[in-house]
Amino acid sequence: MTPALKLACERAVHVIKSDGTTLRAGRATLFILELTGWGLFAKLLALQPFVWVVELWYWIVARNRDLFSKLMFRAEDDHSHEPAGGDSTE
Repeated sequence: MTPALKLACERAVHVIKSDGTTLRAGRATLFILELTGWGLFAKLLALQPFVWVVELWYWIVARNRDLFSKLMFRAEDDHSHEPAGGDSTE
């Protein structure tokens, strides 16, 4: 892997198709969605002007990974597994 490709991969997901075509960012994500059972949805979003919105959202999320990670994957509260009445050893 070249240093330039390594840097590009740190910034966006890349897919290299069997025909050698390289997809990156939103278009790579749509390709993956198509392969994993979301074909009709992915094909619709790949059409202009929808693909521009996909690319914009990818750009926003990619540049704010820490924020989105905190919002989507918050740690559970330490007390969330305690019984409602406090100590359960009565």
